[in-house]
Amino acid sequence: METQEKRLEKLSQSITVKALVVGFLIILLLIPSVMMQELISERKFRSQETIEKINNKWSQAQTLCAPVLSIPYTISYANTDGKLVNEQHLLHLTPEHLTIDVKLFPEEKYYGIYKTILYRSEVRLKGGFEIPDIEEAGCTYHWDKAFVHIGISDLRGVTSHIDFNLKGHTYAATAGSRRAWFAGNELVVNLNDDLKLEAKEAIDFDCTIDLNGSSSIHFIPIGKTTQVHIAGAWNAPGFIGNFSPEHTITETGFDATWKILHFNRSIPDSWIDNGVQPFTESSFGVSLVDTVDHYQQNMRSAKYAILFIALTFVIFFFVEILTKKRIHPIQYLLVGLALILFYALLLSISEQLSFAIAYVIASVATIGMIALYAQSIFKNRKQTGILIATLCLLYVFLYVILQLEEVALLIGSIGLFLVLAVIMYCSRKVNWYKEEAK
Repeated sequence: METQEKRLEKLSQSITVKALVVGFLIILLLIPSVMMQELISERKFRSQETIEKINNKWSQAQTLCAPVLSIPYTISYANTDGKLVNEQHLLHLTPEHLTIDVKLFPEEKYYGIYKTILYRSEVRLKGGFEIPDIEEAGCTYHWDKAFVHIGISDLRGVTSHIDFNLKGHTYAATAGSRRAWFAGNELVVNLNDDLKLEAKEAIDFDCTIDLNGSSSIHFIPIGKTTQVHIAGAWNAPGFIGNFSPEHTITETGFDATWKILHFNRSIPDSWIDNGVQPFTESSFGVSLVDTVDHYQQNMRSAKYAILFIALTFVIFFFVEILTKKRIHPIQYLLVGLALILFYALLLSISEQLSFAIAYVIASVATIGMIALYAQSIFKNRKQTGILIATLCLLYVFLYVILQLEEVALLIGSIGLFLVLAVIMYCSRKVNWYKEEAK
């Protein structure tokens, strides 16, 4: 009978047992792989916090809702006791037509290793109101107390005094209170007594606003006909919201135009007091996309960590069973940790340099370290060369996938299919029962 020691030795030499051990190590290395993804998320969150601090000192993303004409009026009636009651209300009117022309001047700001996208802008508002025939019995409209709202989400971004031109008169804008139909802040233009508005009258307005913001700028199509034109020196704009513009994008900038009619959006032409829902659902605009989001690229690359570990272990496993050079599980584990360390290097270096340079440095360092270690195990330059070539192909393959976002799934699926085909081809002559048959 075989002794217990011989049975254990035979078991340790079993291909099946070694395959199970290698599989267990791959699963075990999922733990540091997940921890690495959590580290990337934590660094990205810290970056977002820092960017938020920079934006707070400058100005947040802006939403513009302008302008709305408000006319106070009084309803007089007798109550059940015969006493005269006067109720005060506000009639809000949207422009008959509204044109917004925006010149956008984006710039990048750094705070240590963190970057945010800010902008300066020149916003020109032009349009006209048409005063309807609203005379009613028992109603008195106070035309001389009418005022105009200009909604701006972050008033810290206003960098100069605003002169609002209406019917040949110029008025100054002051800060006002929030309205239920616009979630942000607002400027108010009080119309003086010398401006006499009358029913059925068409009046034009004109206004220029110097506005700072960050990341994006949005508009609410408050006019019955709203046309917005934006031009800016940014070659990666993202058009957001419920409406798509006609646009052109070049290497030096973009140009976009929206035209929205009153039946395209859920905003009434007029309303009384606060009897409307917020208009933010109808907003649209442009986002200044940061095309170099290295945290997103780091996270996408880290999701392939288990694939790299598995394929590298497969190479070691085939070298072991084909050359009969025994490789200890600890050696597998050390190689796996080296592959995990690649993502830590990539993250830390990409925060200082560009992602492409960081990727080259981290991959060269990782492949070099594994190659030297493999040479000490294999003691065969050909086998080590095959390992180096395979790792180089894997890292080049990963980088290509990271750059081709739209077809990443297709390219990745084809690549994995080919890898599996190669593994199956290489393993066709392996006698999996060889050790057990002894």
